[in-house]
Amino acid sequence: MDFNAVRMFVSVAQAGSLSAAAERLDIPLPTLSRRIRELEQQLKVQLLERSVRGTRLTDSGARLYEHASRGIEALIEGEQAVISDQAQLKGRLRLSLPPSFEPWWEVLAAFQRSYPQIQVCVYTTERRIDLIEDGVDVALRVGAITHESMVARRMLSYRHILVASPALIERLGAPGSVAALHAYPCAIWCQGVHATWRLGEELFQPEALLATNDYLHLRSRALAGDVVTELPPFLAAGAIREGKLLALLPEHPLPEQQIHLLYPSHRHPSAIVRAYLDFTQGYLGYLAEVSSTAASAVGLQRYLIAPDPGQ
Repeated sequence: MDFNAVRMFVSVAQAGSLSAAAERLDIPLPTLSRRIRELEQQLKVQLLERSVRGTRLTDSGARLYEHASRGIEALIEGEQAVISDQAQLKGRLRLSLPPSFEPWWEVLAAFQRSYPQIQVCVYTTERRIDLIEDGVDVALRVGAITHESMVARRMLSYRHILVASPALIERLGAPGSVAALHAYPCAIWCQGVHATWRLGEELFQPEALLATNDYLHLRSRALAGDVVTELPPFLAAGAIREGKLLALLPEHPLPEQQIHLLYPSHRHPSAIVRAYLDFTQGYLGYLAEVSSTAASAVGLQRYLIAPDPGQ
């Protein structure tokens, strides 16, 4: 979901008309109108009813506004507090991220808008780096955490989605069971040549046509109609919404994945690291809340990226 468009939508709902919101936001009225239409097309629902007297929310629009306005107001308050209290933070923040982890790109962009004097250096790798030797302040890790010398802050949970293109399903039919996947060409995320998918309570070992540690490569082959594969929800949702991919065997979900932020336990976090950790924790609730409407529109609630409920 385009979070800037959501902010524009909230402004329209609060102002009561597109023209008043455009003036408040200091953007051209045609631009605002286009962004709202694009948001409606993305969600496949009408959010506003337009008339000569202004605009009013539809039922779907009221639901989105109820959730999004709280998140945006909290985010704005947080940004203002951060800017007023710690505007002088200046320096370098060295981060490690997995490749193609798109939800975090928006988090980093928002962080740098709040802390414009902090230079962020991102090292993207699947390798389990040594934070001390590699000079990394905070690493984002997917999966179980076993490093005892690190502090692990649990942030998110989500499930991958088993997908294939409509063309492949039209050619081979939809699999009715996990065992039926033996008849399909499969591609796997793997740093070797073998992988096992846990689909619900069943284990399936694909005879992989392709093995790679690049999810963008897997998505490309799935979109081309070549393979069945698993994808993180943030890489699959757009294609599912547009009808370019289909979610397979939803009654047999893949395991839950957990996301942690790691930093050295023996090193007292700097003010910059503490600001980053606190900011990301506060931003995640907003990210999940406004994205839940988009997820429900394409039936991906069970796969949604969401803050850990224990945090």
